[in-house]
Amino acid sequence: MPWFDLPQSELDVYRTSTPEPEDLDAWWAARLAEARAKSAPTTLTRHAPDVYGPLEAHDVEFSGAGGDRVRGWYLRPPHSGDEPLPVVVTFIGYGGGRGLPSDHVLLPSAGFAVFVMDTRGQGAAWTVGATGDPGALPAGPEFPGVMTRGIASPETYYYTRLYLDAARAVEEAAQLPGVDPARVAVTGISQGGGLALAAAALQPDLVRVCQSDVPFLCDFQRAVTIASKAPYDEIAQFLAQHVELVPRALDTLRYVDCALLARRIRADVLVSVGLMDETCPPSTVYAAYNEITSPKEILVSPFGGHKVWPTLPETKLLHLRRAL
Repeated sequence: MPWFDLPQSELDVYRTSTPEPEDLDAWWAARLAEARAKSAPTTLTRHAPDVYGPLEAHDVEFSGAGGDRVRGWYLRPPHSGDEPLPVVVTFIGYGGGRGLPSDHVLLPSAGFAVFVMDTRGQGAAWTVGATGDPGALPAGPEFPGVMTRGIASPETYYYTRLYLDAARAVEEAAQLPGVDPARVAVTGISQGGGLALAAAALQPDLVRVCQSDVPFLCDFQRAVTIASKAPYDEIAQFLAQHVELVPRALDTLRYVDCALLARRIRADVLVSVGLMDETCPPSTVYAAYNEITSPKEILVSPFGGHKVWPTLPETKLLHLRRAL
């Protein structure tokens, strides 16, 4: 795949042209308040101690958007007792679910507590999930996948619910036993990277570190016109058939655009990007990165596509240690 997007000199200064909704902050504050009002206590159940031995793995249920119950994992390092630890809230890429605790043992092995959020309505493409999407309404047609579910309105849009789940996951993770609420990080790859940015923006007082790899869900109105692969093309193909919905859909996407929400982030941010990424074009990643005003760094793979490179996990661990 050749370089297809803007040259590096233009990426460094690129800013989204999408106008921010005037009510963006008040709109999200109201959605979060509603989710909190409908929440029930979080539950933790020890998972398979005969399998994991000294590695504490807990099956979690917490309340997300609309009070819907969302599943997750809470992992603690072996022999850590009740020591208050930094916690890394982990979000999953498109189509995947929380998987198994064994998929998330790197950070506990390095001394961090981990809270893994399941992804509602996903979890059948490459890792398993355990959370449905009860908030989905019969709100009109949709393209296969979740990108166009409820897209005619920000109130009914799928990613509104998923962002609220992510914001609530941060709140609940900070209150878990054995967590230091002053040392909360968020991380994820692709969709998970977009959710990390959204969670950091919606919970700026809680999230101290944000690590976002090849993030999805940024600069939608550019992404849907230049991305040549799924999932962005779900929206393009849908709107090619439903021309009458184009204005409403594009307005909805402004409310969940991480290039606009990123202006609220106050965390220490580490972003990665591949300049040959056809799934999440580099200009859309820079659109979010260039709006962040807190301490930040972007790691660039000039010949990278839509994945992280082999040495990046060690770089991220070092970043967590220095920041937390």
